[in-house]
Amino acid sequence: MNEQVRRQPDGSRRALSAAYDTALLDLDGVVYAGGRAIAHAVASLTTARDGGMHLAYVTNNAARTPQAVADQLSGFGLPTGAADVITSAQAVARLIAEQVPAGARVLAIGGEGLLVALRERGLEPVFSADDDPAAVVQGYDPSLDWERLAEAAYAVQRGVPWFASNTDLTIPKERGIAPGNGALVEVVRIAAGGTPQVAGKPQPPMHRETVLRTGARRPLVIGDRLDTDIEGAHNGAVDSLLVLTGVTTPAELLAAPPEHRPSYVDADLRGLLAPQPEVTADGGGFRCGGWRAEAAGEVLAVAGEGEPLDGLRALCAAAWTQAGNGSCRADADKALARIGM
Repeated sequence: MNEQVRRQPDGSRRALSAAYDTALLDLDGVVYAGGRAIAHAVASLTTARDGGMHLAYVTNNAARTPQAVADQLSGFGLPTGAADVITSAQAVARLIAEQVPAGARVLAIGGEGLLVALRERGLEPVFSADDDPAAVVQGYDPSLDWERLAEAAYAVQRGVPWFASNTDLTIPKERGIAPGNGALVEVVRIAAGGTPQVAGKPQPPMHRETVLRTGARRPLVIGDRLDTDIEGAHNGAVDSLLVLTGVTTPAELLAAPPEHRPSYVDADLRGLLAPQPEVTADGGGFRCGGWRAEAAGEVLAVAGEGEPLDGLRALCAAAWTQAGNGSCRADADKALARIGM
């Protein structure tokens, strides 16, 4: 179960797909990067689903509709319906609807996914600060231009309540890491001041939306980002699996503060299908597989041989236990090189 202060990754004698009833999967950096499926994702998820695990796709990307996301996943060979997709656009639309009159106008700075979500809540999207909106909302849209961001800034300057689907600063794409919705929120903040209400991961509205739509009883959050996926799981008091197919590096994982520490860590979604090895205390250090790691002051050291991921798990335990704050960074790069990461 989720802990207030996690000192080491958990182990599991059963495959995670058997230990949990629902996988709450992030998309970008976990299932796909841009328009390409990530290696092993489709096969692993198909096996997990065939074994009885419910797959739900939970994304901070508000640009597309759930149906569009479902169509893309189906095109990868993962048959998916719109009801299996939960977006930050849906979460922020519910948040806005709870605070403005029914049928209110909302200045929408985002893509089709945001517009559809607002209309589903009975709200009317408008596109100018002069349309007397009751709220302004920003959601990711790669086609956004200066004029639309300026409209958001004008509305916020006038005191219109400001919302954001999410504040991810970056988003993984086929060619690399690109600016995310959070970068565009910062543009408006610089121009207009203030702070928006945020619905997406790691904020509670996204967790609430996910629970309402999936009915998960024993969910496992799966993501590639510490500051959204893993922190969101922490805030919702549910377990999490970090996969190293997106933005998080092993060095960042070692330095993670308590709210960013996952229950499990694996290379990719194949980790769903296998037991997770135990990390055990060994004198002043920690063992996992053929590796032993320890922290002396702020210096990390590791010795042994075996699977690099086992070495990483042992190093996490050593780093996270040191002062309980993930501050053990000296020689981290050397320790990671020693295990082959």
